[in-house]
Amino acid sequence: MKPALALAAVALIFSSLVVAQPGDRETELEAIRDQIARLQGRLNRVRRQSAGLKGEIEQTAVAIELQEKRVDEAQTARTLAEESLAGLQQQVAELEIRLEELRHHLKQRLADLYRLGRQGYLRLFLSIRSQEDLLSGIRQVRFLAIRDRDLLDHYVDTRARLELERRELEERQREVEQWLLAEGQRLDQLHRLRRRQAALLTQLVKEQESLATQTARLEDKERKLASLLDFLYGRSTESLSGTPMQNFLGVLDWPVDGTVVTAFGPRLDPRYKTQTPHNGLELSTGVGSPVRAIYPGEVLFAAPFQGYGWTVVMHHSGRVFTLYAGLRDLEAARGDVLSLGHVIGRSADSLYFEIRVENRPVDPAEWLR
Repeated sequence: MKPALALAAVALIFSSLVVAQPGDRETELEAIRDQIARLQGRLNRVRRQSAGLKGEIEQTAVAIELQEKRVDEAQTARTLAEESLAGLQQQVAELEIRLEELRHHLKQRLADLYRLGRQGYLRLFLSIRSQEDLLSGIRQVRFLAIRDRDLLDHYVDTRARLELERRELEERQREVEQWLLAEGQRLDQLHRLRRRQAALLTQLVKEQESLATQTARLEDKERKLASLLDFLYGRSTESLSGTPMQNFLGVLDWPVDGTVVTAFGPRLDPRYKTQTPHNGLELSTGVGSPVRAIYPGEVLFAAPFQGYGWTVVMHHSGRVFTLYAGLRDLEAARGDVLSLGHVIGRSADSLYFEIRVENRPVDPAEWLR
């Protein structure tokens, strides 16, 4: 190869080693990372705002979406690293070929200089025989010396460049391996999240079925109790004599010593936000505590009732009914006319208590002091 062509070839190789500027793949990677940041913020908000099983499912759905983006990030970064690795491998291969060519030329040139002896260029210069050839001879010797120097410089530079590229190649290979490992870990995490979501959805279905069954049971229980009271109300067409119970609104004694655990009004499920009817008070009491009539009246019902246990219903003046349910035993019977504070039975560990005016449920807490 002629010296001028060799220099041009080296220049061409060096120009091809310039690292390409970030392109579409880098833009795609940045976009994915922006999406990851937004999803992470959304997940943090959901964790702060959501509660219960539905909240967990919503969190898992966002976490799955976030993890999918993280997998995309790992795959895109791996592809980018692989593309860079392929380019470096090509550059290293070209440098190795070029280095071998330069080594061959340098070896030949060193052999030529060796044959000229210790003072090679000087002997070559002194071999010029005529004065006319002196100027051209000087030029030729100068050209050869520059060519040999450039050949040696190119060899040294190419070898140094090759070492740099090989180190870069090793770094890219490690980077690809790291992204492959990250991709595998993120895929495993994604699979775990999807399994968790499936388990949560299964749990949600079971809880909803259980809640529906429980709600239906409570509604049926309440409906039967309402039917009993409707029946008793229909039979009690005559008003009892005496001062209407309404005149003592807010000053009546509690039927039993205890603590209100469930207030009057529909019960709201905290997780599913469904409502079930609740027309009285649920009181926590000591076992065997005496349960007393809160106002004089007649016992219309005293017997076990499905879902409530021993139950007493009393009719008071002013067309007011009181109901005491969940008793351990009774000390009153149907047809008894009881005075204020008369013991009608003993509690188990709780008491359900209702007040109805004209068969319409009212909040007992407003009647009691």
